[in-house]
Amino acid sequence: MARIPGRTASTGNDPSAPRWLESDQEGVKRELHGFADASEKAYAAVVYLRTESSSGEVVVSLVAAKTKVAPLKQVSLARLELNAAALLVRLANHARRVLKIEEDPTHLWTDATVVLGWIRGHPASWKTYVANRVSEIQLTLPDAYWHHVPGRENPADCASRGLLPRELVEHPLWWQGPAWLRTKTGPWSAPLDDEVPVDLPERRSHIHAVAAATEEPELLTRYSSLTSLARTTAWCRRWLRCLRARRTAHEKQPDSSAGLVLTREELSDAIVGWIGWVQSIHFKGEATALRKNAPLPARSSIASLSPFLDERGLLRVGGRLKNAMLAYDARHPVILPGPSRLTRLIVEACHRRTLHGGVQATLGALRQEYWVPRGRTLVKGCIRRCVTCVRWRAASPQPLMGSLPGPRVTPARPFLNTGVDYAGPVWLRTSKGRGQRASKAFIVVFVCLCSRAVHLDVATDYTADAFLAALRRFVSRRGLCQTLYSDRGTNFVGADAQLRDLFSAGGQRGRRIAERVAEERIAWRFNPPAAPNFGGIWEAAVKSTKHHLRRVIGEATLTYEEMATLLSQVEACLNSRPLQALTDDPEDLSPLTPGHFLIGSAISAVPEPSLTEERTTRLSRWQQVQQMRDHFWARWSKEYLQTLAHRPKWLKADLEVRAGRLCFVRSETTPPTKWPLARIEELLPGDDGQVRVVKVRTAASILTRPVSKLVLLPDCDAPGSEE
Repeated sequence: MARIPGRTASTGNDPSAPRWLESDQEGVKRELHGFADASEKAYAAVVYLRTESSSGEVVVSLVAAKTKVAPLKQVSLARLELNAAALLVRLANHARRVLKIEEDPTHLWTDATVVLGWIRGHPASWKTYVANRVSEIQLTLPDAYWHHVPGRENPADCASRGLLPRELVEHPLWWQGPAWLRTKTGPWSAPLDDEVPVDLPERRSHIHAVAAATEEPELLTRYSSLTSLARTTAWCRRWLRCLRARRTAHEKQPDSSAGLVLTREELSDAIVGWIGWVQSIHFKGEATALRKNAPLPARSSIASLSPFLDERGLLRVGGRLKNAMLAYDARHPVILPGPSRLTRLIVEACHRRTLHGGVQATLGALRQEYWVPRGRTLVKGCIRRCVTCVRWRAASPQPLMGSLPGPRVTPARPFLNTGVDYAGPVWLRTSKGRGQRASKAFIVVFVCLCSRAVHLDVATDYTADAFLAALRRFVSRRGLCQTLYSDRGTNFVGADAQLRDLFSAGGQRGRRIAERVAEERIAWRFNPPAAPNFGGIWEAAVKSTKHHLRRVIGEATLTYEEMATLLSQVEACLNSRPLQALTDDPEDLSPLTPGHFLIGSAISAVPEPSLTEERTTRLSRWQQVQQMRDHFWARWSKEYLQTLAHRPKWLKADLEVRAGRLCFVRSETTPPTKWPLARIEELLPGDDGQVRVVKVRTAASILTRPVSKLVLLPDCDAPGSEE
């Protein structure tokens, strides 16, 4: 049994309804039926519960009803019927939740066929008022079945038109619904008609703006330069003249000696012919009006130019420069339409004539003879598509700044994950005194990826052997690395090959070293070629090292011993720098530095007093050291690590990098005119799915390059490329 909230007690002749509905008994078939109706005064909705027992007994009970007064503003009856349907949906949905019969069938009835047509259509097909209510009806009860009921059998008509109290007491249509609702089979069992009538009111008008596309001749689109188009057209026109001359006996034969060279007049006539054809297509209305001495069309784009027709029938700018001391073509330039292939060829010719000048230079050269509405926009598009200008402008795509790798944000022993790079060259002399020879040397910079601690050493040359010697000294002092990161330099690649040979078990040295590094080996990770931005942490260390050396050394030349001593001091300074910005609070703790992870304090700090005389056990001292180390790492996680969260630049991903695009491969050692042309062969996305490295195919080989080293050529297939 289900209880309906509310008071329905009966006193005397007052109307009454049962408060308990047999809706949750086993074997009972339940259906919810709702009716909606509207009049000019009000609209109403009423809901009934129809139950059919296993024995076939049908009981129809009034569940809920609701009425609303029609708005004061005049509204059509069809819209009022739609409001009644929306009211019915809300009421039926509430009744289903209260009775807990969401899974049982719901049948909704209305006597307005217009409303049924609206509900069966898509909301986008109707105007806003109808669309909003149809959308609410379809979303609130998407599984409801809508039917048509005759007006005389619609119980909601009693509420919309009103009944007197004495009529309401004995009104079976209101209390029990239509008579066919109490039969075993009713009109709701018939198949539904989902067809939406075409002539329904409130249908939204769909207006499609269609622009007539003018198909340009193949000869105009075949050539990529104005010179080629003019020469081809001039030859065709000469051939036609010769053909007519042969057919006309009284016309003088052309001079055969002039057939080898096109004259200036022939080339000019060819361009004028194309201009006349283009103007007849794009400015047909304006030309017709000027020939008839009629005013220009109201929406003409060239009305402000005061156009006129010259002796050749070309549209020219009238303007206000009639008395200016300029050439005729500059005072009255020929008007050209913007969306034309001929106009683009003329703009490109002016751009090349100005030796690939900028927007202002190209536009100035263009307006000496021609006037193009919105010409500046057209010139900008031409310069963006110019391959020569793209090569020299050299704008490279920039992907989204990537997330920091795991070794940068994971606590670990100092120099367990290390980046290495070279700085220099610097000059070292063999000994002190005048007249000593100086030779090139390089500074090897090792950087801990986690704590940013720096280790500096000297390599006497740029070979793999010199680097291996520096690496051995570094490992002996700082411990064996787990992973070593570097750029793809020739010395590093050679050292990696020698390390692999050194760690192989084939020789006696390899077996001896393999026994020592059986558990920990150096894994070498190389950045993509020509991608120094992938190693920003060691590039920053190189910059800081050079900063100190330039100010200390100047133009002096040091010996190896002096350089090693100076690098140790520079290393101490770098390892004493705070990992984050200092605050102005005088009570703030001492800043966390890389030196804290190496020796327990900043390397340049004042020595602490000796604690050897203190009475403490060895175990407590060890625990104190462990506690200090844990404290440093806790500060590292809370203070320093959070400063790496934001992206200071490269905030947007460049979506223009895709396979198949043409590009130039940028090189710092050659001018832009020597950069090789390539096509993107394969995208190499990173762990976050962003493409920062690609494989490109040149005429000679396939290269792996970062996208920051590519200069993309204009994509003619992209929307908006032909401005």
